[in-house]
Amino acid sequence: MNQSSGRQIPNQLAAETSPYLQQHAWNPVDWFPWGPDAFQKAKAEGKPIFLSIGYSACHWCHVMERESFENEDIAALLNEHYVSIKVDREERPEIDQIYMSAVQLITRRGGWPMSVFMTPDGRPYYGGTYWPPTSRMGMPGFRDILLKLHDYWTNKRDEVESSADQIVAAIRNMAAPVFEETELGEETLRNAVQELVQSADRVHGGFGNAPKFPHPMDIRMLLRGWQRFGDEQALKIARLTLSRMARGGIHDHLGGGFHRYSTDAHWLVPHFEKMLYDNALLVPAYLEMFQITGEQTFADVARQTLDYVLREMTSPEGAFYSTQDADSEGEEGKFFVWTPLETRAILGAEDAEIFNTCYDVTTRGNWEGKSILHLPKPLEELARSLNLSLEELHVVLQRCRQKLLKARSRRVPPARDEKILTAWNGMMISALAQAAAILHEPDYREAAMRAADFLLQHLHCDQERLLHCYKDGQARFQGCLDDYACLMDGLVDLFQVTSIDTYLQSALALSKDVLKHFWDADAGGFFYTAIDHEQLIARTKDLQDNATPSGNGMMAMVLARLGRMCDRTDLEMAATKTLAALSELLATHPRACGQALLALDFLMGPTWEIVLVDGHDQVAAEMWHHVWHRFLPRKVTLRWPTDRVRPEMLNLLEGKLGDRPSQLFICDRGVCQAPCRDVPQAIQTLEELASN
Repeated sequence: MNQSSGRQIPNQLAAETSPYLQQHAWNPVDWFPWGPDAFQKAKAEGKPIFLSIGYSACHWCHVMERESFENEDIAALLNEHYVSIKVDREERPEIDQIYMSAVQLITRRGGWPMSVFMTPDGRPYYGGTYWPPTSRMGMPGFRDILLKLHDYWTNKRDEVESSADQIVAAIRNMAAPVFEETELGEETLRNAVQELVQSADRVHGGFGNAPKFPHPMDIRMLLRGWQRFGDEQALKIARLTLSRMARGGIHDHLGGGFHRYSTDAHWLVPHFEKMLYDNALLVPAYLEMFQITGEQTFADVARQTLDYVLREMTSPEGAFYSTQDADSEGEEGKFFVWTPLETRAILGAEDAEIFNTCYDVTTRGNWEGKSILHLPKPLEELARSLNLSLEELHVVLQRCRQKLLKARSRRVPPARDEKILTAWNGMMISALAQAAAILHEPDYREAAMRAADFLLQHLHCDQERLLHCYKDGQARFQGCLDDYACLMDGLVDLFQVTSIDTYLQSALALSKDVLKHFWDADAGGFFYTAIDHEQLIARTKDLQDNATPSGNGMMAMVLARLGRMCDRTDLEMAATKTLAALSELLATHPRACGQALLALDFLMGPTWEIVLVDGHDQVAAEMWHHVWHRFLPRKVTLRWPTDRVRPEMLNLLEGKLGDRPSQLFICDRGVCQAPCRDVPQAIQTLEELASN
């Protein structure tokens, strides 16, 4: 509700920085943010707590707000019988993890908005996701639930307390499971690749049926399976998936970037929100496919995605915003869809005829009477049917897209959540750094540096503890495991393309902090929160990939890379122990562990240390180009001027500097082949590595 709907004084959310919480500040519900005030009020008044968790780009969160939280009668029930807490899941992922486990235990499914009823000390006893305001079509109504649960709290308190105790016990069992250790090796990787191949959709790409999610970690694992085992099916499925996604409605053909997921099996109808992490994670997959195939289309998709982020998702200080909403003007997808009348008015009849034919813009529409832009057929086939050369078609479509993008920019845009999240920024820093090297785009390198410098200044400002979130000039909340892992990963990639040792030193400092405060000395691996974090009803471990990589999988990867780059066997051992703690999960449920499998592939090797000693000449520049032009996923790289002093942590450079011409060293745990002193020799050596 806003001020015009009658409420004159905002609730407790008005002082929060989260856009999602601020959206609810004028609801008639007396919302509290998560914190001691709400829990103290619940205990003092003997009331249960209603916990609502969502995020600003969530379509059904907006629906439930309009239907229930802006409803005066429902708000009165909440205010009379409950203490209501609103949480932004992106701001407090550790709370979301715990109570999502409760909802999944209760309902066997999860999602957002998440709705949980709990005791004044935070023990959940009932939960669900979206509920309509009144019962309909077999779905219980929120008003009825509020009344029923109030009756239970008042008259059957013993049953409520017993249920809460049982659910908490189950959550604690789920929160940090201990798996049996099993041997990890090439067979683990082979089985994982085979399971991914078997679960793939051979017609439309992707995995399983609708809804379809991008699964970038699984795609990248298929590429490694192709290289390691010569599995052509793995490459074929990865290529099909990336191609069909790029042609589908999940891809924004005008502005670049990808929507959250497809509601259908063939990538046409997306859930229209755009998340920073999806785009950050998909860029490396497209870049790797470009390295393997040399097909410019894959590089173009990566470039368009990053250009979208730099244009629409970048703060003035250089860090990256979180999300763009699915809705605009109260309608899902309105910003992105078209009619033939609109395209003809902007493009003219001749160009519109070509564009509409290619992108399936029809009078009937392909979604709710309008058309989501997608390419039902490859451009080569469309060019033949239109009696145009492929080059001519590219020129026409590029002209049309530019005009339509300009016209679209005059529409009311979806809302943007401008909070800056450390983990998601770390992913984007990594994507930009890799793209800078592979696509030879210095602007991407500069953008990655600006973001990294911002995070190191504002979210790691005391040079010890990392913070999770930045908004309105405030850095808040202790960093979680994925904040550390993703930022460290981005800093390692950024160091590899800039040779600025501050980034590597910062990654090492973060590794020291995470091993001190997050490491599980008993079972191995890392907890999701630090040992001195606010005490919640459980301390979880982030073991399985969801939309983002698991914290443990990402930490295993970055510690392995840091260990190899800095000759730190202790860091490599921590990575190995982390994967050992997950070994049963990797062996039995590999589709849940794509990021951990990428780390295992790296640790299994062969893993190369590629060191370019740069004599500031054209030979060095060309050799560096070829290092990044090839698909060499199990590598760490270092480019260092011959006349620059070696930092203490970089044993990779020992014995390689001095008054010498440019040379390329290929090493394995410090044991180096004879250096390459010219470009043809470097090309031959790198091609041999890529074929292994």
